[in-house]
Amino acid sequence: MAVENTIEVRGASWRATPESSKEILVNVSLAVPKGRTLVLLGRSGSGKTSLLKLINGMQWPTSGEVRVEGRTTREWEAIRLRRHIGYVIQEAGLFPHFTVAENVGLVPKLENWPAAKLAARVEEMLRLVGLDAREFAHRRPRELSGGQRQRVGVARALAADPPILLMDEPFGALDPVTRTELRLEFRALAQRLEKTIVFVTHDLREALFLASDIVLLEKGRVVASAKPEEFLRLQHPEVLAFTASLELNGAPA
Repeated sequence: MAVENTIEVRGASWRATPESSKEILVNVSLAVPKGRTLVLLGRSGSGKTSLLKLINGMQWPTSGEVRVEGRTTREWEAIRLRRHIGYVIQEAGLFPHFTVAENVGLVPKLENWPAAKLAARVEEMLRLVGLDAREFAHRRPRELSGGQRQRVGVARALAADPPILLMDEPFGALDPVTRTELRLEFRALAQRLEKTIVFVTHDLREALFLASDIVLLEKGRVVASAKPEEFLRLQHPEVLAFTASLELNGAPA
């Protein structure tokens, strides 16, 4: 039986403007099977965030196509596509004037969920990410620690139960202890919920820990793709550069 791919990128290239001669993404192809976690690894400026924007329809490929659940992103109605995908960014991107409960319940409210169902879902999501609704629901983002804001960001992304999560360096701004804690919690959560996840990082240790599959980008191109247990054996120069940086910062994970 063929594996069902939730996301497929087929020969996609992208320029920032139609007039630009510089391609930010160049002939990128990859597939994310249902329920798997694909980690996009690469240096700053390698095209990782641009690829996420192609997946959720914030920008269109200048050539090639991106398919989500069998349909190209151009075939999706834009709002439907984006509400079908949870998005978590660094520093969580919470609305500062909203309470925690209002942030988490934003998409269900836009979807016109009944008030009782929405309140129950907010409480459920906060509990899922380790926050007590009685303590945190009425707080503002400024009253939270960095780790708590990231937990709220994950809760918000999951609130409407989207089948797909896009995560753009969500733990990058956190201290090492909190980052390690959230990695552990997120991996357990991903295994339990069986969402299809694309996770962006420039941290090889994080990629090896979280990924079902790793795709390495360099200057907008896919230069390596492998399972975590195979990745460190690849001999591409960019893989070797990441491996060397890992060894400089301690033994491989």
